[in-house]
Amino acid sequence: MKLNSQLGLYFRLQNSLRPQNVSSFVEELQVFQRSLAPGLAALQKMHTHGHQQLDEGNGDVQAVARFFHRYQVLSQAAYPLIIPPGDPAKRDHWLNIGASLMESLRTGQISPAVWAYAKMADAYGDENALDFNAAVTEYRNWLAGSFAPELRKSAQENFFNAFEPFIKSISIYLLAFLFGCAFWINWSPWTRRTAFYLLVLGIVLHTSGLIFRMYLAGRPPVTNLYSSAIFVGWGAGILGIILERIWRDGIGGVTAASVGVVTLIIAHNLSLSGDTMEMLQAVLDTNIWLATHVVVITLGYASMFVAGFLAMLYIVRGFFTTTLLPGTAKALSRMVYGIVCFATLFSFVGTILGGIWADQSWGRFWGWDPKENGALIIVIWCALILHARWGGLVRERGLMALCILGNIVTAFSWFGVNMLGVGLHSYGFMDQAFKWLMAFDVSQLALIGIALTPLRYWRSFGTPTGAKPAKENPSGLAGAKPLTA
Repeated sequence: MKLNSQLGLYFRLQNSLRPQNVSSFVEELQVFQRSLAPGLAALQKMHTHGHQQLDEGNGDVQAVARFFHRYQVLSQAAYPLIIPPGDPAKRDHWLNIGASLMESLRTGQISPAVWAYAKMADAYGDENALDFNAAVTEYRNWLAGSFAPELRKSAQENFFNAFEPFIKSISIYLLAFLFGCAFWINWSPWTRRTAFYLLVLGIVLHTSGLIFRMYLAGRPPVTNLYSSAIFVGWGAGILGIILERIWRDGIGGVTAASVGVVTLIIAHNLSLSGDTMEMLQAVLDTNIWLATHVVVITLGYASMFVAGFLAMLYIVRGFFTTTLLPGTAKALSRMVYGIVCFATLFSFVGTILGGIWADQSWGRFWGWDPKENGALIIVIWCALILHARWGGLVRERGLMALCILGNIVTAFSWFGVNMLGVGLHSYGFMDQAFKWLMAFDVSQLALIGIALTPLRYWRSFGTPTGAKPAKENPSGLAGAKPLTA
């Protein structure tokens, strides 16, 4: 099936600029242009006077009929919509080569854009660079007369694609992560400051790319899975900068850089499937709800991942290193608690706004759709974490284990439901990331298992054999007393 699909795509691309079995498309179009007027006149005469005129104009009619069948196939095969509308007032009515030639049978004139692409295709086939560049210049000059705004926008999109702000942000976030880790090794203040400034630089570049995409698409920042991955990384970066400004211990910076790298790599792999600014589904084609429900719920995703990655830092540093001092552990616990509160608010408000949108789009507020269930599970899980902490059912280690499990919940709600292919939200269906999602879930379960190991095995909290444990236990699990302010 995949081979058949790829062969079909190859055939369509092969017939996108000209029919595949023509040596000179310009010469064919010249013959077509010469036969248009007499052929259409003969057809009109037959329509007016009946078939008694058939023999008189039979040759002209047959010539037009041959081109009709040829270009009808081309209109079905040609892939990109590269021919602008003849009427500049209908700016969105672009056609492929074959459809434009079929339109010529009605108007009697071949679009100048078709002539330009025919010259380009023939020059390219003959490896004639001078004629090719001349055809491109001629076509640009023609476009500038009626489609100057589209030319400017295409130049801006070309600049954006060449600039690659999100690819550059990955490198900067990775450097910030390495400097943040170096600060924990040698505790040199300049490494923490360098990590923070690199994180700010990455966020500035990330934000510029986000704003540029919004300008090009004319949409809010989140319209599909690709843009949601970019926005989750951006939200995590902003939260990390806030945490770093408050605590100044490198934790917020390392967490933000980690989430930024992971989410932008996810976005990069999602972009390989094609256009990242494609036309929206009809139900999504509203800027009001894209700017409210989708943005707010995505900020909830970002917050949950930040809390989960902070919890991962707690587990990794506490179990594998001796750098998680009691003060650092308490600071991490306060960070995680604050971010979970933030995530609860945004997830809850985003879910309510989604219900309102569903009521206006589908006529019901709630329908137990997989995507709706995923959003609800995040809200319930946030509430469970907060109540477990308030009720004293967990302390630091238990809070971290619950937040790491929150990573699994959020990843399923964000990506997992799109792999089911069912429900009203199945327009984002995908299956190629299933193994990566499962690998991520297994890694999170492994960290939860480490979190549940006795403290004597933790390098930061363990005590030598025969020694009494410290009076303060920063990592009690079930049955511990509630934390005080």
